[in-house]
Amino acid sequence: MGNTQFDLNPHVLERYLKKHSKDFTKKDIIDFIIGNDIEMLNFRYVADDGRLKTLNFVINSMEHLDLVLTTGERVDGSSLFKFIGADSSDLYVVPRYSTAFVNPFEEVPSLDILCSYYNNEGKPLESSPEYILRKAHEEFKKTTGYTFKALGELEYYIIADKDENKLFPAVDQKGYHASDPFANFEFIRKEAMRLIAMCGGKIKYGHSEVGNFTDDKCYYEQQEIEFLPCNAESAADQMIIAKWILRKLCSDYEVNISFAPKITVGKAGSGLHIHMMLEKDGKNMMIEDDKLSKDAKKMIAGILDMADALTAFGNTIPTSYLRLVPHQEAPTNICWGDRNRSVLVRVPLGWTGNVKMIYDANPQDKSEMNFGQSKQTVEIRSGDGSADVYLYVASLIVASQHGLQMPDSLELAEKLYVNVNIFADENKEKLSTLKNLPLSCYESALALNSKRKMFEKSDVFPAGLIDSVVAKLKAYDDEKLSEQLYGKHDEIYKLVMKYLHCM
Repeated sequence: MGNTQFDLNPHVLERYLKKHSKDFTKKDIIDFIIGNDIEMLNFRYVADDGRLKTLNFVINSMEHLDLVLTTGERVDGSSLFKFIGADSSDLYVVPRYSTAFVNPFEEVPSLDILCSYYNNEGKPLESSPEYILRKAHEEFKKTTGYTFKALGELEYYIIADKDENKLFPAVDQKGYHASDPFANFEFIRKEAMRLIAMCGGKIKYGHSEVGNFTDDKCYYEQQEIEFLPCNAESAADQMIIAKWILRKLCSDYEVNISFAPKITVGKAGSGLHIHMMLEKDGKNMMIEDDKLSKDAKKMIAGILDMADALTAFGNTIPTSYLRLVPHQEAPTNICWGDRNRSVLVRVPLGWTGNVKMIYDANPQDKSEMNFGQSKQTVEIRSGDGSADVYLYVASLIVASQHGLQMPDSLELAEKLYVNVNIFADENKEKLSTLKNLPLSCYESALALNSKRKMFEKSDVFPAGLIDSVVAKLKAYDDEKLSEQLYGKHDEIYKLVMKYLHCM
């Protein structure tokens, strides 16, 4: 028998090397390249548009391979980041061995590795989103003693010719967990999941989502892939790779795909829900005596206290605010609750208490089963696909740390707890007591600017980056956009098309 720990592992490198990616060394990478006849090495890195960039190397000797993996390579930073001037633009990109994966699309055997940016002094680039996330997590661990784990729910629409919905037509806005043939593009989702897992993504599940509709030309079908909790940095990395894989697959199948927050008015938008978890010594610390722990509540309070500013990182284009409207399962008010999809921060079911339903479902099986520890997380539901995932997760870590250190966190959490549908008519009085999320990029910019010191604390977010985010959001000049667009479907369509391929 082989090493059973890795026998079912879909990550090609982990299964071959019989070790977890976090422990990969340069020698491991070279051994894999030699043992699998890899001919090309691709450096991958994310620029300020949130998308993967590529630098290709033909492997021509052991000396060349060893040098590239040791020293990295030089790139033009001014073409990757707006904040870098042409007069001092050179940056190094240096590979992070733990992120290596076999490129699933290349005909020539190729290995890809995500890289970090370094300046001319060999120091991490302070304004690189990937480094900001690393700084945020390091500061969080140092001050709280917790590891911050996260997972993303990646929602998207596949857009195809309307005839794709002719044979087994889907029911408008009734696509939740639909099965093939009523979910026409389940096959793309499943292939994407398989490839993402091969590249190191830790996937929980995938399914068809609520949104589907047909217009004069196209059929739109909403899907979702959800990941498993992992360290914050890895959670961001795998979402970046997943979006690339999905786009590449859809390109190969000649259908369009969009992670944009809104496709059209009156139909479900796509969010980027982030689940968060506190961990210590390998144990989930979100639960105490089968109830949400005090520190989990403090964490929620910090996120709620900074919620308006968080939209500056999680909702970065004008169409983001066409999604954050009532009755679309998207939040509009700053509050939290259990299993409540009308709130900003939701506490989903976490398999606490008596969770031995399996014996009732399978009375014939009397064997002892391992139920594991609690899977409890808390979920923020405001973010969307326009977010730079590194900056967004970093901002959530900063907000969570703020809550854990804020003296009145538990009181604030108690005040903002909601256990009813706040959009129902009978709950109008409760709704009137809650603050609203920003209604535009412009309002988000103002909120971020007013709370910037919390993000700049301990030099996690550089002041220049905050200035840049504020300026970019204000430049949309969308303060009254929702009111101006009301009922103007042609203008809304033009706006949607403009931001169809955000991040």
